[in-house]
Amino acid sequence: MGYNIAIDGPAGAGKSTIAKLVAKEKGYIYVDTGAMYRGMAIYFLEKNISPEDTEVIAADCKNVKVTIGYEEGGQQVYLNGENITGKLREEAVGNMASKISAIPAVREALLGLQRDLAKTKDVVMDGRDIGTCVLPDADVKVFLTASVQTRAKRRFDELTEKGETCDLAEIEKDIEERDRRDMTREIAPLRQAEDATLVDSSDMTIPEVVAAITALCH
Repeated sequence: MGYNIAIDGPAGAGKSTIAKLVAKEKGYIYVDTGAMYRGMAIYFLEKNISPEDTEVIAADCKNVKVTIGYEEGGQQVYLNGENITGKLREEAVGNMASKISAIPAVREALLGLQRDLAKTKDVVMDGRDIGTCVLPDADVKVFLTASVQTRAKRRFDELTEKGETCDLAEIEKDIEERDRRDMTREIAPLRQAEDATLVDSSDMTIPEVVAAITALCH
C-alpha cells in the first residue's frame, strides 16, 4: 500500500502549487485530479458539447481516456494519447471542468484511475473530494483554504503576469460562484473531512504552508 496525502480545498487556494512542493519534499508522486477533470473538459469543449447535455456527456465518457505521465520530473496530461498540458489552465477549461465534475459518469470514469495510482504509489493528491470520497483512508488529510479576496488577488496577479487583461471584481465573483457550485453539488460536494487538518493560507507564505503539511506526515 502507498502512503497517501489528500489535499482538498476551494478554487484558487493554491492546492496544486502546495501539493507539488509537498510531493517533491517527500519524494512522492503528485496526482493533480483537477487536471484530469480539465482534460475531460477539453474533450467536451472541442466537441462543442454543452455541460447541460448531461446524457450526451455520460454516454461519451467511454470514449475519453485521460492519463498522467511524467517527463523530466514534470507532470504531463494526455487526452486520448495527445499531450494537452498546455491547454489545462485556460479559464474556459476551468469553468467547464467545474460543471462536468458534478456529472456522476464523469466522476466514475476518473475515480478508478485515481484510486489505482494511490494503491501502488506514495502520492499527494489534491482536489475537492479526495479526503471525503476518493481516498477516504488517506494517511494525511488537509483542507487548504484562503479568503475569497486572497484567492482572487492571486489569480489576478497570475493572469496579469501572463500579460492577460482581467478584472479583479469579475475574478472574485467567478470564485464565489465556483465555491457555491462546488459546495452545493449533489455528488461529492466540497467539504472538509472530519479528520482533516484545516490550513488557512491567507496570511501564510508558500514555504510556511508546505512546512505545516509535511509536519503532519509520519
